[in-house]
Amino acid sequence: MSVAEQKLAYLTAAGRFDICSPGECLQLLPVAVETRKASSAPEILPVPLENFRNSQEIPDPPVSTSRTAATGTREVSQAPAPRTVAPYISYNRRTGGCGRMLKMLLNGTCAYDCAYCPVRTQREPVSYSPREFADTFLRLWQDGLVEGLFLSSGIPRDVDYVMHDLVETGETLRRRGYGGYLHLKILPGATRADIHDAARVADRISINLETTSPDRLGGIAGVKDYRQDILKRQSWVAEEKPGGHTTQLVVGAADETDAEILSCLADQYRRVRPSRVYFSAFRSLPRTPLATHPDTPAWRAQRWYQADFLLRDYGITADELRAALDERGFFANRDPKVVLAAGRMPVNVNLAPRRDLLRVPGIGPKAADRILGLRRVRPFASPADLARAGVRGKAAARHLTFGDRDTIQTKLFP
Repeated sequence: MSVAEQKLAYLTAAGRFDICSPGECLQLLPVAVETRKASSAPEILPVPLENFRNSQEIPDPPVSTSRTAATGTREVSQAPAPRTVAPYISYNRRTGGCGRMLKMLLNGTCAYDCAYCPVRTQREPVSYSPREFADTFLRLWQDGLVEGLFLSSGIPRDVDYVMHDLVETGETLRRRGYGGYLHLKILPGATRADIHDAARVADRISINLETTSPDRLGGIAGVKDYRQDILKRQSWVAEEKPGGHTTQLVVGAADETDAEILSCLADQYRRVRPSRVYFSAFRSLPRTPLATHPDTPAWRAQRWYQADFLLRDYGITADELRAALDERGFFANRDPKVVLAAGRMPVNVNLAPRRDLLRVPGIGPKAADRILGLRRVRPFASPADLARAGVRGKAAARHLTFGDRDTIQTKLFP
């Protein structure tokens, strides 16, 4: 395994909580990395290679030549021998329209004290310079092995230096012809100027909330100031990249309730309007202060993705969603939309406004719009008739009635 490949494997494995999308999975893809670098880096880095798995040798590709988009200069591409199959590319066709996302940390160590994070436990100073990473990524991209980049970093020193390197990496990639999807992480405490530059060069930027409030953050990350380092910076992010920023919560790390998360999300959509909020179920890790903390069930994060869609895309308010919480302030392991619908009277599919149709399990925004258009032509007569709108009848039928449209209108409005 080459030096560059070791770095790739090491610095992606550490980026565990930088989530791009729910349900993504790591794929084993062949990755060719240029190993002949003008560098004084040691031949073997102090990386725990016993943790690498699924490695195998595959044939080398032929030598090829290409020209850079920015300079037109001739470059020789020669694959190393051997190449390694390593699990550090995320397959996610939803993110930025790209199917193969490389998720990377620029630095693999961190001076911050986030109790849930594996990066704080690393002691080997493995990192990329902006130019070195740009060389590595562009080779992967030019070989067609990756289509997008999600770039974050540990903070081994002053945050301004690290943010400068993140921005410089993005600028270098753009300058050298990379036009694909680029997501840059904004670090807590970043300057307004760095946030501005990151927003200029990246398709999407994000800063992680991690949890719901200053008190909750204080219990798991004492160095960060929730109001100054995160919320203030997030307001700058929203101003610099409206409609193009996201955030993330590590669910359960700080023992917050779902009622607290709901209040936090309501504030997020009211105040800074992120395009997405991502949820990562907490998993305890060895050698961290939360090593003995109970893991958060994966279903809890999934329920939050469902609840977040209701808030963001279905017009359901936070006050409505609170009715789905139990007396302790938590969601049960059931779809929140189904829980809410169980307490409502059925609605007539031929008369209900869009707002009411969206509250029926099995009917989303597109299906609701199709129902509104199709019922003008011909009323829906039975659950089986819902197939015309692409709706699964069993999921929705128990919450709908199918009376004749004209007859009902006559009765309601004589």
